Amino acid sequence: MATSTTVNGGVSFWYSAIGLPEARPALEGSVEVDVAVVGGGYTGLWTAYYLKQAEPSLRVAVLEQRFCGYGASGRNGGWLYNGFAGRSVFAKRYGKARAIAMQQAMNGAVDEVLHVCATEDIEADQVKGGVLEVARTPAQVERLDAFVAGEHSYGEKDVQRLTAAEAAERIGVDGALGASWTPHGARIQPAKLVLGLAAAAERLGVKIYEQTTVTEIHPAQGAAPARAVTTHGTVSATFVLRCTEGFTANLQGEKRSWLPMNSSMIVTAPLPASFWDAVGWDGRETLGDFAHAYMYAQRTADDRIALGGRGVPYRFGSRTDNDGSTQAKTIAQLTEILTAFFPAARGVAIDQAWSGVLGVPRDWCSTVAVDPATGLGWAGGYVGSGVTTTNLAARTLRDLVLGQHTELTALPWVDHKVRKWEPEPFRWIGVHGMYAAYHFADAQERGGRAHTSPVAKVADVISGRH
Repeated sequence: MATSTTVNGGVSFWYSAIGLPEARPALEGSVEVDVAVVGGGYTGLWTAYYLKQAEPSLRVAVLEQRFCGYGASGRNGGWLYNGFAGRSVFAKRYGKARAIAMQQAMNGAVDEVLHVCATEDIEADQVKGGVLEVARTPAQVERLDAFVAGEHSYGEKDVQRLTAAEAAERIGVDGALGASWTPHGARIQPAKLVLGLAAAAERLGVKIYEQTTVTEIHPAQGAAPARAVTTHGTVSATFVLRCTEGFTANLQGEKRSWLPMNSSMIVTAPLPASFWDAVGWDGRETLGDFAHAYMYAQRTADDRIALGGRGVPYRFGSRTDNDGSTQAKTIAQLTEILTAFFPAARGVAIDQAWSGVLGVPRDWCSTVAVDPATGLGWAGGYVGSGVTTTNLAARTLRDLVLGQHTELTALPWVDHKVRKWEPEPFRWIGVHGMYAAYHFADAQERGGRAHTSPVAKVADVISGRH
């Protein structure tokens, strides 16, 4: 339970566990490089890492407004898994074969991240236990069955449909009626991964400037190169890559490009051996469910449960939080989910709560692009599935910057065009209305509705999620 000693914010528990890093020096005056990467999260750091690995002579600079991993990369739920935003849309628009190719690339990206961790000696509490997603109402079971059938139709034959008993053998979730499990997932400690990745990039010669806010990005014009204008000087480059995800709206002219959606988390105090003896979770699977306002969780390396969900989904005017602080209402909602799933956790202290923002495009599809004519590129819009997707995005950006035509540059999210979000107040009204509908639909289904609530179906259509 939340108490007066519950830490609210502090960026995230992941940083509280290891200590906030000392920020690197800021940019000092204007410089010229080959590639300027805006944003020191997973996307930016992976991109810089792979570019220097492929072309050691490249001058690559990362520009970060606070410190590497200050945003979602240091606050997420630690789900290194193969889900990505937009598969069904890509299948409809570009053909199912290309969507399947991207799914296979995502499967490989899970193992690629683990491979780099091993190669670069990054210890991020990683355990490849797969992903378990449970259904706790008849309507969720209906969606579970549809999900498994859909995964199989995309060639994901190793996705298993588990009975209630089989699910309980993995994790003893109260009231679980069934589950799906895929091996393509691992638990990680997000902050450890991002700090290890930053160090690996620096060893290759990447220059990282922290405490350096980029305010504007300008395309190349005539003989003038692309530019990233910062509070400490201008960085001119052959390519400027926008890797800002949920903070994209802070850049000039990008207010309506990607909506910064809030996601919040809580973490318990360490739980006793008796709890784990009853619940299991020995495989350290990441845990999710089939609710409309879904949850996500992991068993941490020090035997806590870290659990997240949407909470208050969006701040008016695309504002972001203050160092991860979240609302008391959200902490109470997440604690209620925790005790519903694990009644034995009732009364356990909630040691910390925090929040972060993730980037949501208007069609809920992630994108990657580089325009050689303007020297501008970007990747993001991961809709909460960024831990693995960032790695695939970075390797794709690498190939696009180097002008290489590869299997990655042929994937359907490359150059995918998305319209902008509506202006305020319509954006705020729409997002809050959508999640109010999802919470209402979940309550209906918990009350005994056997099939998916029509309220949720209408919300899906209006939001553009499907």
